[in-house]
Amino acid sequence: MDLKEKLVSSYLAFENQVDIDSPVHDIRNKAFKAFEAQGFPSKKEEAWKYTSLNNVLKHDYSVFPKQENALEYSDIKKYLIHDIDTYKIIFIDGKYCSHLSQTTHDGIDVCLMSSALNKPKYRLIIETYFNKIANKESITALNTAFAQEGAYIHIPKNKLVEKPIQIIHFSTGSEVALLQQPRNLIVVDENSHVQIIERHQSLTNNPVLTNSVTEIFGNKRAIVDYYKVQNDNKNASLIDNTFINQKQESHVSVHTFSFGGKLTRNNLNFYQKGERIDSTLNGITIIGDKQHVDHSTLVHHIEPNCESHQDYKGIFGDYATGVFNGKVVVNKEAQKTNAFQSNNNILLDDKATINTKPQLEIFADDVKCSHGCTIGQLDENAMFYLRSRGIPQKEAKALLMYAFANNVLETVKIPELKKRINKLIATKLGVNIGFDL
Repeated sequence: MDLKEKLVSSYLAFENQVDIDSPVHDIRNKAFKAFEAQGFPSKKEEAWKYTSLNNVLKHDYSVFPKQENALEYSDIKKYLIHDIDTYKIIFIDGKYCSHLSQTTHDGIDVCLMSSALNKPKYRLIIETYFNKIANKESITALNTAFAQEGAYIHIPKNKLVEKPIQIIHFSTGSEVALLQQPRNLIVVDENSHVQIIERHQSLTNNPVLTNSVTEIFGNKRAIVDYYKVQNDNKNASLIDNTFINQKQESHVSVHTFSFGGKLTRNNLNFYQKGERIDSTLNGITIIGDKQHVDHSTLVHHIEPNCESHQDYKGIFGDYATGVFNGKVVVNKEAQKTNAFQSNNNILLDDKATINTKPQLEIFADDVKCSHGCTIGQLDENAMFYLRSRGIPQKEAKALLMYAFANNVLETVKIPELKKRINKLIATKLGVNIGFDL
């Protein structure tokens, strides 16, 4: 039985367990029919031309874990941003872990998707926002069909969330292979501000496939800073689908730090539905061995006087493969748009590969739009300069790569997270640099 067949039989069992009166019951059924008709994406599709899921899908994944593994704080501390106080929503093998989490309903809702789907008091938000911007592609539809658990965050108007929110999914290896499908819904109302950190972490070498979907709604003048830390084990794969709907004068930024995992596919989609909106998409990728990271981004400018800024940096060694497929669409009505897109890459070895495709589709005539990409090696003159000052080759190489990625790090607004990312980069580069950028 292949994975698709297993999912079909698993869905029939899942459907019998969930409440048919749930506000998303019909949505689930339609989504599963869409997945059943389309199947998993393949390289025959233009959007997946450089990313094959064949090696990822060959494992016999458990769709519903049969047992629960308990973790203690000491087991997970190193994966948390523990230097500061944060709200925490922690899942173990797809199930909520209450004793390691810190949620709240004090003026804001930082809790569980399962609660929001099943309790009447959340029904209006669910009916208004759930699955309203997620696309109908097969991999997203699969998540929608099995949507049951994840993070539910609702920030009412005029709220400044005083501490960041961490959403972390751990897999313990209790199953030979595990498929996880977390679903997150984040609604930030007028004039509110929130910072969120998301991470998926496997604690063993057992194969894990995570198919995650996150919907983010930034309403009028909302500010959302979202950080994705992707530094998983070599047998863990992640398909991350994030959809962002922005209203008038909102500011949403998403930073993606991809350092680990076997295969990572980031589908990041911004829809600007108002004027004077600002969207920021930044990313740093540092991978080696046979790792594969694919960034597929879309920014859709629908109304005038808006901005978007994309800056992705990639460093690829050994036999690693990188993909960047970035698209900016400017509607005819979206005059005075300012859109910037950049993808710069360094190949450290002859066998490393990067496929980059920045795209602009502009239907307005009064805009400032630019895009570009670079692929190259480290500057030999800069290396010679550093070596002539007594800096060893390995450290000199690391310094140049730090400088290459520094402008993306400068936009991180949580100092403790920025410090952690610096350490992760130093670890990936195999050096100990005695300062923070």
